Amino acid sequence: MVFRRRIPKSYVQKVQDTVYPRGGWLRAATYTWYRLRRLPDQPHRIARGVAAGIFISFTPLFGAHFFGGGVLAWIVGGNVLAALVGTFVGNPVTFPFIAYASMRLGGWILGIDAEMRFHRLVAAFSRATHDLWDNFKALFAGEPMHWSGLSLFYDNVFLPYMIGGCVLGLIAAVAGHYMTLPVIAAYQKRRIKKLRDRAEKLRAAARGRAEAGTALPAPPPAD
Repeated sequence: MVFRRRIPKSYVQKVQDTVYPRGGWLRAATYTWYRLRRLPDQPHRIARGVAAGIFISFTPLFGAHFFGGGVLAWIVGGNVLAALVGTFVGNPVTFPFIAYASMRLGGWILGIDAEMRFHRLVAAFSRATHDLWDNFKALFAGEPMHWSGLSLFYDNVFLPYMIGGCVLGLIAAVAGHYMTLPVIAAYQKRRIKKLRDRAEKLRAAARGRAEAGTALPAPPPAD
């Protein structure tokens, strides 16, 4: 392919770029914002798409944020590409803060202790993974399935994260929508004005050349 890298990235390089992109997060955010402003769509659709992406990034649906953001943007009449850009609000830098705040809020709403202690999260993930693997093997061995680990993970991690994340995600999505909408609208108006001014200058230059051509004296007749 024309745009394929001549030297493909190794797995370690891909992981490093995910955790800390080349040029730093500031440069990545600047480039993302530049791409967002130049999306060829109406400002309100772009703002809705960004809001959808921000909202989905607050949920514990890891691995499905792109897909979920696109579906949600389609449902609310937003721009799907803008939703994909909005999901970058959730990144390795912000995820720990999002997870902590979401679980604390969700635990408070449910009336349970959902403080995100590292050892408890590791234990919950470990038991859930163990149950999934054992139940997968039980499908072929005809053995009974056990769901205690998954149930513990759902009750103590996933459910409070989901509830708290939806509340915080909705707040962040509304804020993102109303911050993005006027900025995109102003940028597009300024860009359209620049394009019109440039086109007018080109037309004026063309008229000037045409008038200069007609004003030239006729060449003398040949002998």
